[in-house]
Amino acid sequence: MFRALVLEKNAEGQAEACVRELEDSALTAGEVTVKVEYSTLNYKDGLCLSANGGGLVRAWPHVAGIDFAGTVEASSDARYAPGDKVVLTGWRVGEVYWGGYATKARVKADWLVPLPSGLTTRQAMAVGTAGLTSMLAVLALEDHGLVPGAGEVLVTGAAGGVGSVAVALLAALGYSVAAVTGRPETGEYLLGLGASRIIPRADLAETVKRPLETETWAGCIDAVGGAMLARVLGQMKYNASVAAVGLAGGSGLPASVIPFLLRGVNLLGIDSVLKPFAGRQRAWARIASDLPMGKLEAMIEPATLADLPRLGAAILKGEVKGRVVVDVNA
Repeated sequence: MFRALVLEKNAEGQAEACVRELEDSALTAGEVTVKVEYSTLNYKDGLCLSANGGGLVRAWPHVAGIDFAGTVEASSDARYAPGDKVVLTGWRVGEVYWGGYATKARVKADWLVPLPSGLTTRQAMAVGTAGLTSMLAVLALEDHGLVPGAGEVLVTGAAGGVGSVAVALLAALGYSVAAVTGRPETGEYLLGLGASRIIPRADLAETVKRPLETETWAGCIDAVGGAMLARVLGQMKYNASVAAVGLAGGSGLPASVIPFLLRGVNLLGIDSVLKPFAGRQRAWARIASDLPMGKLEAMIEPATLADLPRLGAAILKGEVKGRVVVDVNA
C-alpha cells in the first residue's frame, strides 16, 4: 500500500483532491519504483490541482507532482539499485504520468538522475524543477559569454521559485543582481538571497515605446515573458543574452527585431522538461557546488500532501514566495 493525493472528477465534472491509500498495483508502468520522500510545488502543479486539471491532466484518477526525490525500492534497470537516492523532474510526470504527490512512484529509469553528492532529498526538492531551470538558465548565459563584472544581471519574477533560486545562484557566483518584483513585501527576502537592488515591476511594465533604450543589463533570466520581456530586450547591453524561462506575463512577445539586429542580443529558450540526461547531470552538479544551502533553506515553506490544494490555488494567484517542500510522509 502507499498513500497519495488523488485527483478525481466529482459529479459536476470538477477535479477534487483527497489523500487516499492505494494498492501498489495502481502504480503506473516503469522500470524503477521509488519510495518518495519529498516533492514540491510548481506553477504546473497548481494547474493540475485546479478545478479542470488546468488542461494538463488527461486521465482520471490522477496523481500530480512534477518533481520528487527519494530512495529506489526496486529496479529492473542496471543503472539503479535498491537504496540509491534519486531525483526526478519533468518528462511530463505529474501531468501525463502519475507523479510525486505520493509515498511511492514507478517511472522509467531514463527519467531519473542520481542524487548529487552533498545534497539531501529535501534540499533537492527545495531546488526542484524551478531551481533546475534557474541553473540551466545560468549555464546558458555563461555559455554565451556572461562573466561576473560585466554588469548587472536582471531577474524578473524574482520572488517566485525560479527567480528565488536564480537570485541566490547568481549572487553566489559573484554577479550583481537586480531583482524585479511586484510584491514590495518581498524586498527584504530578495536582498537576503543576495540581490543588490530591487526594481518594482511597474518600472518595466510599460509597453515598448522605443525598440532600443539605454544599454543596462549584462544578462537576464526572465520568468515573466510578454510585454516585460519585450521591454527588457531593448535594454540589454551589446551581445548580451536573455534566458527565457516562463510566461507569467503572457505567451505573446510584442517585440521588435531591432535589438537582435543592432545590438546582437541573444534570446535563449530554456527547457527543463525534456532536457537530456547529460545536461541535467551537469546542472545538478553545479547546483550542488554553487548554490548556498543557507540561502536555499531561507526559501523553504514546508508542507504536507493535505496542504497542497490550498497552496496550489495560492501559487496560481502569485501568492507563494520561494519554494514549497512537501514531506509526502508527514
